[in-house]
Amino acid sequence: MALIVQKFGGTSVADTQRIRHVATRVLKTHERGNDVVVILSAMAGMTDRLIGLANEATESPDRRELDVLLATGEQTTAALLAMMLKGMGHKAQSLLGHQAEVVTDCEYGNARILEIGTDRIKRLLADQNIVVVAGFQGTDIKGNITTLGRGGSDTSAVAISAALKADVCEIYTDVDGIYTADPNICPRARKIKEISYDEMLNMASLGAKVLQIRSVGFAKKYNIPVHVRSSFSEEEGTMVVQEDSVMEQLVVSGVTHDLNQARITLKKVPDQPGIAAKIFSPISEAGILVDMIIQNTRATGQTDLTFTVPTADYKRAMEMQQRLAEKIGTEEVFGDPHIAKVSVIGVGMKNHSGVASLMFNALARENINIIMISTSEIRISCIIEEKYTELAVRVLHTAFGLDRED
Repeated sequence: MALIVQKFGGTSVADTQRIRHVATRVLKTHERGNDVVVILSAMAGMTDRLIGLANEATESPDRRELDVLLATGEQTTAALLAMMLKGMGHKAQSLLGHQAEVVTDCEYGNARILEIGTDRIKRLLADQNIVVVAGFQGTDIKGNITTLGRGGSDTSAVAISAALKADVCEIYTDVDGIYTADPNICPRARKIKEISYDEMLNMASLGAKVLQIRSVGFAKKYNIPVHVRSSFSEEEGTMVVQEDSVMEQLVVSGVTHDLNQARITLKKVPDQPGIAAKIFSPISEAGILVDMIIQNTRATGQTDLTFTVPTADYKRAMEMQQRLAEKIGTEEVFGDPHIAKVSVIGVGMKNHSGVASLMFNALARENINIIMISTSEIRISCIIEEKYTELAVRVLHTAFGLDRED
């Protein structure tokens, strides 16, 4: 008998018919003799609808009350699934975040899990209950309801798996696994059977939308096998596990793209100590994430500095830098919101040379100009013009031998 945590996303619980399908799937697992804990997202589109209601109520919704409102989405699906399971003659009980003892910090809207108590869940499991937990939510140390940010139910699932020392965490979604590229723009993309935590962390941070990045971090830290699979088929999906020697034989495991990028350049900035702090401190204080940073030093005691931010924050970041320019002696500030980031990822890159050369040559053959480059031990990312994104993904997918054999 195994302890299995199953997480179902919004499309899997989009209406009562699909929730009933989830109930049937959960029962199959339970009837094989396994203990089962189910983590649920809100119905597809529900969170956005609740945010819309909040914005109708007031121009600037209070963050605490917004979390109270948003948590009702997962509360609804958890209760409905528990009702259905009981109606099918099985013992089940739903738990909200605070009842599952998910304790978080006080950052409303993007809280981080501090600890999870397991006593109540274990007691219910010992009494042969299927335990249904509302994902995406917890409570801070003062008892206030908090939510974990977009994709937070993934984080709930893996964190609860870690706390319970589950044998596996199954993430059910509307895709049947992790692919070597987005199949919507690269028809020859292949499903990956196994991928390492580090590769998945990079894919999640560089544009792949299948798993929330914090959930992968939890899985790696506590060595929880994660099985990404489809809610709508019985096919095996992709296992996210510890790196092994077989993985290292493949130089590149996948190609990702991210259209949520904008570039800002400060031209002829004084090359002096403390200048970078003056540039990036206001951006940090505004909660804007900076991704890639490149500095080109001039011979005249000046430097050009370029960095990228999420597209949604581009206007704010530009306004900050334009206000700052005169104070620090910057000659010009300009930007470009029409860029994209394409990346190749693979643990095998650690032991193979020539990956960068192959990538750059593949892009050059298609006359795709590289604007910025960033590297790590297992990935290379290039900023390019947005209009070339799909072509770049397909070209790199072929160049690194990832195309599916028809």
